[in-house]
Amino acid sequence: MSTAPTLVLYDDATARMIEPFALTRPMSEVRAGAELIRERWERVAAMRASGFVSAPHLAGFTEFGSPSATTGVLAAGTVLVSARFAPAIGAPLPTGSVWSCDGNIAAVRLTAPLDSATLIDGSATLDAIAAGGAPVPIAGWWLHHAWDLIRHLPAMLTADISALASEGDPPPAQMAVLGAHDVHIARGAYIEPYVFADTTAGPVLVRSGARVCAFTRLVGPCVIGEHSIVGGGRIAACSIGDHARVHGEMSMTIVIGHANKGHDGFVGHSVIGRWANLGAGTITSNLKNSYGAVSLWTPEGMTATALQFLGSIIGDHAKTGIGTRLTTGSVIGAGANVFGSIMLPKFVPPFAWGDAPPYGTFEIGKFLEVAERVMARRETTLSAGMRRTLNAAWERRELFTP
Repeated sequence: MSTAPTLVLYDDATARMIEPFALTRPMSEVRAGAELIRERWERVAAMRASGFVSAPHLAGFTEFGSPSATTGVLAAGTVLVSARFAPAIGAPLPTGSVWSCDGNIAAVRLTAPLDSATLIDGSATLDAIAAGGAPVPIAGWWLHHAWDLIRHLPAMLTADISALASEGDPPPAQMAVLGAHDVHIARGAYIEPYVFADTTAGPVLVRSGARVCAFTRLVGPCVIGEHSIVGGGRIAACSIGDHARVHGEMSMTIVIGHANKGHDGFVGHSVIGRWANLGAGTITSNLKNSYGAVSLWTPEGMTATALQFLGSIIGDHAKTGIGTRLTTGSVIGAGANVFGSIMLPKFVPPFAWGDAPPYGTFEIGKFLEVAERVMARRETTLSAGMRRTLNAAWERRELFTP
């Protein structure tokens, strides 16, 4: 009896260094453009992901329909895909058994069973697993670093909205629109009077259940995710994930989902993790006074990005206090709780606590108590698996503490 093919997402060694997210989530559960990377692969492959292979400390990860960590043997016929490749979602996966983009293998259909234990340390490559099979080209974007999420954002959003256009209807009569690109409002979304869409540079999509409040200016390309609320301000070239709350001035920013930026304060060229909260008046700098290229902290040290504009990469469950100022090209580790009036350094370690280095540590019991309380406000329970994952992340925090 034949078995239906399955889709498994693989974090290789490079994906496991994309901080601050690799500490608390597989790369497949990071938002790239309008969709999570897993959702992108599910769309093009026309199948639900059955699992992921990532670092062992993420074995308990589970979140909003994500698959579980894969163990045991992957059957022949399994489609094993790179979790740091974001395929274009406008067309189905072409017929083939090996798929590549820009000379690198993005996905392989296994011709023989493969023990997932051979993937557990991330050193195996899809190129080696493909074993010389003739690749079929596939369109998309490689994500080698966290800042690639920002580098490719406008192009990805423009292409994604075109592919997702069937979700939406034309804008309601009370919504003013400027520009030649389209505005798509999904059924179940609500647009208050005095909302303005500027589509001069790209289209706009507001997904089901979202609410855009009066005196909001949406500048395309821009996606507002399901059940999110935009409380006013200018939201430009952003991907706002599901169940988020945003307000004020935001540009070129990704919100993975379930995060709050509910007050005034500029956030630009940034990525905000799930369950993060930015206190009122939190501001990111996204341009150096010298107008030069920005460097960013990585686990391998400070790294040149070649980007002139880059704000902050903010991990899951991170919190900033009122009036926090984030310097150009800064990384705020997962679970960090920072506050105070001084400008924070370029890197804040995960689970840090305080207003200046050397930071204290956010004690794990208190952290989990706060996380549970925060998630309950979105009618979400901190599962046993996620509790184990966050505990394991906390235990690994010193690996990223200078």
